[in-house]
Amino acid sequence: MSVPHVEGYTIVGKIGFGTYATVYKAFRKVGPREVVAIKCVEKSKLSGTAVNNIITEIKLLKLLKHKHIVEMKDFQWDDKYIYIIMEYCNGGDLSHFIRKRNKLPEAVCRKFLQQLAMALKFLRSHNVCHMDLKPQNLLLMTTPALVLKLGDFGFAQYLSPDTYHNSLRGSPLYMAPEILLKHKYDCRVDLWSVGVIMFECLFGRAPYSSDSFQELAEKIKSQAEIEIPHGSSISEECQDMLVRLLQHDPSKRIDYEEFFKHPFLDLEHCPSSESYTKAVELVKQAVKNDTEGKLADAFTQYCEALRYFVPLISEEVDAVKKTALRARVNDYTRRAEELKSLLYGDSVSKSKVDNQATSTPKLASGLEIGSVAEQYMAEGQYKAALEKFQGSLGVLVPLLSSEPKGRRRDLLHQQLNAATFSYNPPSLSFDYLIWLQDSLNSIKLLPIKELYYIWKEVQESIINEYSMIKEKISFLYGNPGEARELIKRKYCVAQLFNILFSFTMMMLCKALLPIYSLGTICRKKGSTIAQISLGYSLEEGEGPIF
Repeated sequence: MSVPHVEGYTIVGKIGFGTYATVYKAFRKVGPREVVAIKCVEKSKLSGTAVNNIITEIKLLKLLKHKHIVEMKDFQWDDKYIYIIMEYCNGGDLSHFIRKRNKLPEAVCRKFLQQLAMALKFLRSHNVCHMDLKPQNLLLMTTPALVLKLGDFGFAQYLSPDTYHNSLRGSPLYMAPEILLKHKYDCRVDLWSVGVIMFECLFGRAPYSSDSFQELAEKIKSQAEIEIPHGSSISEECQDMLVRLLQHDPSKRIDYEEFFKHPFLDLEHCPSSESYTKAVELVKQAVKNDTEGKLADAFTQYCEALRYFVPLISEEVDAVKKTALRARVNDYTRRAEELKSLLYGDSVSKSKVDNQATSTPKLASGLEIGSVAEQYMAEGQYKAALEKFQGSLGVLVPLLSSEPKGRRRDLLHQQLNAATFSYNPPSLSFDYLIWLQDSLNSIKLLPIKELYYIWKEVQESIINEYSMIKEKISFLYGNPGEARELIKRKYCVAQLFNILFSFTMMMLCKALLPIYSLGTICRKKGSTIAQISLGYSLEEGEGPIF
């Protein structure tokens, strides 16, 4: 297929292709230099069914305007092609995102599922069923924030809750059993697909991964048991939703109302203009009750307001607004903690903890910070992740000793485990590691020697990377000798840092190698992180300094 000419746009490259369509990246010629994706459909390859699919897709995209649905900006046609001009998603698709990371943390999976659920809720309000939900059709925006958008409505249909069909639609690996077995089906088929996507996010593969369609069909027909991989550590809410989505019998599958209200998704507290309005109203009531001496009511309202406010912080992209919002949240948190102390004293009974899931605002805040850190890790923003993990541990560790046994302690255990593996303590000396293990022995941190060996392995990995890094310098600057001299000059350091920053931060985060540990080595010679990554010491001659 030759590159087509689309009036008003300059095509710059191919993004992907399918049976009868190719998608290109393009720029708008007139006005702001807007980046778009153009789906070019060859008319000559269209069957009658394919024509209907294209018409349906265009009609639906014109109607469906939602922040988690890919926006259609325009469409054109000529003698050879139909052009669907859509917003460009710079993060690729969810399938690529999962493959790159093998599997995703539960917190990141929840974030994606929340966004997908909001898109599906909007579709259901218009009686639309997508019919082809799969990771390849879930596109991602990575700037200014990680956002999932639902695309490719070629198989979508208008299906009211009591409407049934029996035609074959969708991708087999994500297709509901009732479609694959040619039974009557309804809009609940999308919920099965959500379950398969969720499984793949958490475990890196689909539940019925098969080498052939025949093998897949046999597994579906025999209703082979879907097993949670041994050793996985997902929460009870996560497992409950996964199991209820992946029910072969659609009558036993979770319905849309239950899905949208499920505690794993917690759509009620997802960032939105509505959640901000609710948070502000709750704070007004809390302040009023606080002033009038109704402390118990004020405490409950402050806590509930924080459940709305805290997720909004991570979603805010404006730095000034984010800072102002964080300051407000800190004020409300401090007041809620003061009220808790007045109402319940310094200790809280187990029954009170069990009955008040949000009775410790600092805990909710710490868990949310840890969740944001995991999202940064998944996005590859290692420096930001490191800072968030530090903040999370700073809040959670002091709470651990006073937290009674129960579900909240388990959550704290889980978040501390996640944060500790990416935390950068002041030093990784044996003395510090012993202190760290003693402080957190109740959460069964890795044995001291294992932590130390991980750190040593990272050192060895960096040494092994030395030759590859030196080759990069040779390519850039002619030869290592020249590069070493250039390192001494300030303008060169910035370039080297940009090349190696992602590699360095990945090593730091993933293997518990602290920046300050490198700093201990650097400070003796006044080197920078980039220079340490390269293995150079300005004072000591050639070769790695480790």
